[in-house]
Amino acid sequence: MAQAISPPEFKETARGGGDGSDAAGLGRWRAGAFVAPALLLIAVFLVFPALWVLYLGLTNYRLTGVAAAEPQFVGLDNFVKAVSDTAFWSSTWLTTQFVLGSAIIGQVGLGFTIAWLLRDRRGPLKRLVEGLVILAWILPSAVVSFLWVALLDRDGGTLNALLGIPGFAWLLDHPMLSIIVFNTWRGTAFSMMLYGAALGNVPPSHLESARLAGASGWQQLRDVVFPHIRGHILTNLLLISLWTFNDFTPFMLTAGGPDGESEVLAVHVYKVALQGGELGYGAAISTVILLINLVVAVFYLRLLRSKK
Repeated sequence: MAQAISPPEFKETARGGGDGSDAAGLGRWRAGAFVAPALLLIAVFLVFPALWVLYLGLTNYRLTGVAAAEPQFVGLDNFVKAVSDTAFWSSTWLTTQFVLGSAIIGQVGLGFTIAWLLRDRRGPLKRLVEGLVILAWILPSAVVSFLWVALLDRDGGTLNALLGIPGFAWLLDHPMLSIIVFNTWRGTAFSMMLYGAALGNVPPSHLESARLAGASGWQQLRDVVFPHIRGHILTNLLLISLWTFNDFTPFMLTAGGPDGESEVLAVHVYKVALQGGELGYGAAISTVILLINLVVAVFYLRLLRSKK
């Protein structure tokens, strides 16, 4: 049988082209023209602000005064001040609690639980639960914050009326618990939808085989479900952790109070840079936060790659 021979020009195009063209035949210049708008947006809204914040962190730039008109280069002084500031470390510890409680235990755990319980259900109950969870996610943060302030209010709050404990100040006595529960309620929808899609890819025959072998519910999750959706779990953990780490919404509930007991890093930067006017110092703290985010991202990505 005669072997079909592809034309030389087709082979060159499929390999990327000997004249610099790509597989689609656009050529380097035309392909670059398609990518240029996206690269320009990335440069304007991501690269330039990041470099500008890094530069500000090396100066004593302020909102007002002489330092606003003529900022001076101070080198690493702002970074040294940040890592030696007890308020910074206090905010870092509170942010760690916020991420562990709201992102990892709250949103990831609750999102998976809802997705697992609804995986085989059909009918209006499933649609109702999914609709309520997604509604909490898509509502504007300002609206949701106002609703929760009304819910947790000391005098006329709905929660106190339901529990029969008038005058209990949730936002003052338990500020961290309040913002953890609030953020869990608000952000669980993303985890629920991601895990719902992931569980749909688990072969039912594998679960049936595990049941026939006498595996308990936990053993089915550990040995069948989790290995199949490990990549989804790590991806969700990465996204939810970073979003929660940089979330500013707690400010709308407690403004970082009382006495800094709920002043997570995003709120701390706002108070230092905008309320205190120390833009240079605030930029240095923001750079440190960026480095922490990079460390967390690299940690999750290494775990994700280890799967392969």
